[in-house]
Amino acid sequence: MKISKLATRIAPSSTLAITAQAKEMKESGIDVVGFGAGEPDFDTPKHISEAAKEAIDNGFTRYTPASGIIQLKKAVAKKFLDENGVIYTPSQIVVSNGAKHSLINAFMAIVNYLDEVILPAPYWLSYPEMIKLVGGVPVPVMTEASNNFKITPDEFRAAITDKTCAIVLNSPSNPTGVVYSRDELKALADVAVEHDLWIISDEIYEYLVYDGVEHTCVASLSEDIYNHTITINGLSKGFAMTGWRIGFLAAPQPIATAVSNIQSHATSNPNSIAQMAALTALEDNRESVAEMQVEFAKRRDFLYDELCNIPGFSVIRPHGAFYCFVDISGLYGKAYNDVIIDSAATFAKLLLDEVAVALVPCTDFDAPSCIRFSYAIDMDSIKKGTDRVKDLVLKLK
Repeated sequence: MKISKLATRIAPSSTLAITAQAKEMKESGIDVVGFGAGEPDFDTPKHISEAAKEAIDNGFTRYTPASGIIQLKKAVAKKFLDENGVIYTPSQIVVSNGAKHSLINAFMAIVNYLDEVILPAPYWLSYPEMIKLVGGVPVPVMTEASNNFKITPDEFRAAITDKTCAIVLNSPSNPTGVVYSRDELKALADVAVEHDLWIISDEIYEYLVYDGVEHTCVASLSEDIYNHTITINGLSKGFAMTGWRIGFLAAPQPIATAVSNIQSHATSNPNSIAQMAALTALEDNRESVAEMQVEFAKRRDFLYDELCNIPGFSVIRPHGAFYCFVDISGLYGKAYNDVIIDSAATFAKLLLDEVAVALVPCTDFDAPSCIRFSYAIDMDSIKKGTDRVKDLVLKLK
C-alpha cells in the first residue's frame, strides 16, 4: 500500500521526538533533565479549570458554531482592543483547536500551489511543514547573530519574488527568544504592504516578555498594515493551557470568513468545554499570567548566566518566550571519547546518552549549529541540568 507523496515530504517534529525520548528514559528510571519542553510547567489556574467543570455540569457538550461561541469571540475582540489597541469585530475572529490549527488555517486561506512564504530563520520548525502541507514553498531567509537573528527590511526585500505571497513574523520568537521592537516591525510591515503581501504574525508568546520590553501587535501599526495582517494567538503559553487546545486568529473579514468555512469542514468547531475555560481566562485580571511571567524571568536570568559561563557557547539574551538559544560551533572539532562534535545534533545526542540531559538541536529550525534550552522547567532542574552540561563540556578534548 502507498502513502501520498505529500505525507512523505513532511518531517516529524524533533521537539516532540526529544520530549518523548526523554519521557521514555524517565519511565525506565533514569534521572533525565529535560530542557525540550515547549509548554509552561505550571498548572492551569484553578478558576479556569472550574469553569470547564461547570460547563460539563451544565451540559455544554454539544457542537458550537464553527468559528467559536460568540461570547468567546467578543472576549477575544475585547482583548485586542484593550491590550493591543486594535479593533476587530467578532466576525473577524476565528477560534480554533490551538494556535497551530489557526496557523494552518491561515496558510490554507492565502497560499496557492507553489506560492512562496518567506520565513526568517531560525524559525519554529512547524512553519515550513505547514506551508508544504498546503502546496506552498517555504523560503528561509538566514538572519545574522550580530542582529540578534532578526530579519532586516533589506533582507526581506531581497527575498521577494513574483511568487511571494506572505511572510511569517514571530515575536517573541521561538526558538531565539528575541522580541522585535515596534520600529523594527513597522519597517518590515511597510515592505509587505509595498509589495501587497500578507503578514502572518504569530504572537503566541505575547505575555511572556521581560526586562520591561513591550510586545507589539503588528496589526496595530497602521491601517494598511492591519489590512495585510493575519494575527495568530492563543492561550497555551501565557495561560498554561497547552492541552486545552484553544487558539484564535484575527484578520480582515474575507480571510476570517474563508478560515471559518475551512474549519467548518475540517474540525466542525473547537472543543466546547475548552471554549468556556478560555472565556474565563480572557475575562481574568491576568494575575496568574503575571505571576508566571515573574517566575520565568528569574529562571531566564539564571539559565542565561550559567550558559554564558560554559566554554564554547555563544548565547543571545532572550527578552521573550521561555527559550535560550545557543550556538555551539565553538565546540566543533572537540571530542568526548570517540564522539567528535560536528553539529548541534551530535552534541545533543551526546548529552542525552552520557549525562541524561535532553534539549533540542535546531537543525529543523534551520540553525544546525545551535541548540535550544527551554526554561519552562523548575529551577532545581535547571541548576542540575546546566551543571551536567558544563561538566561534560569541560571534559571535551
